[in-house]
Amino acid sequence: MSFTENKAVSIAILDLNDGFPNQGMRCIRQIIKEWSEQRDLYVTTTEFDVRQKNELPDTSFDIYISSGGPGDPLSSRFDDWDINWNKWVADMVRYNENPDNQIKKHVFFICHSFQLACRHFDAALVYKRRSTSFGVFPVHMLEEGMEEHVFDGLQDPFYVVDSRDYQVIQPNHAILEKIGGKILCIEKDRPHVPYERAVMGIRFNEFMVGTQFHPEADAMGMATHFQQEEKRKTVIENHGEAKLQSMLEQLNDPDKILWTYSHILPNFLNLAVFQYELMEQEA
Repeated sequence: MSFTENKAVSIAILDLNDGFPNQGMRCIRQIIKEWSEQRDLYVTTTEFDVRQKNELPDTSFDIYISSGGPGDPLSSRFDDWDINWNKWVADMVRYNENPDNQIKKHVFFICHSFQLACRHFDAALVYKRRSTSFGVFPVHMLEEGMEEHVFDGLQDPFYVVDSRDYQVIQPNHAILEKIGGKILCIEKDRPHVPYERAVMGIRFNEFMVGTQFHPEADAMGMATHFQQEEKRKTVIENHGEAKLQSMLEQLNDPDKILWTYSHILPNFLNLAVFQYELMEQEA
């Protein structure tokens, strides 16, 4: 059987935006569309409203992307949707650990989902920031990030869209080692500020990876954000008018967020379907 001719790739998109207007879902849909056309693959997507409708996928999909979203990733731990989301993560781990399941399920966690995943695996401390981080910033790879296939084609540092009130710090190295996790990248060093650098990407296990930043963000979405007075005010208050102008100039720089947009999630999708293509070669 030819994978490209007969296999429909099914992708579950978990929407954690809680009904708030956002650019992330549009960007995820667009990346999947561009990737499927480039690879000449037939792809079906199903979206799940996790927070408003308590919807979650089963284990029948090929690929899973869990989105960013607003709010406190700590205070929701007793909400039904949060409890069920964590059960879903546990179900995916059990599925992948079952040796009878030869085809494994790949999962990507974005921003809010990344914070929830860190909490789920007890991989690090999730902590409220002193101020909102919003804009385009450099991210620095660690040694494990240099070897991470999801980061193939990226430079060090690479540039990302960051939008968060919380952060992941103080990684639990003992637990990460136990579950097969690896810290991939951290935020820019700020020697003038007495705070440790936040963790910006973790591979939790062989099949689950996530980033604190938004790898799906594109120039159009960021431009829309910067048109909002509240967002402009946040950047100016935290970083100054010159930084805002610099961020606006970086939006269309092909070596900045456009490069990140065209590499991280497409690399993840390629990694997820590679197992099918490998089976074809071995057949």
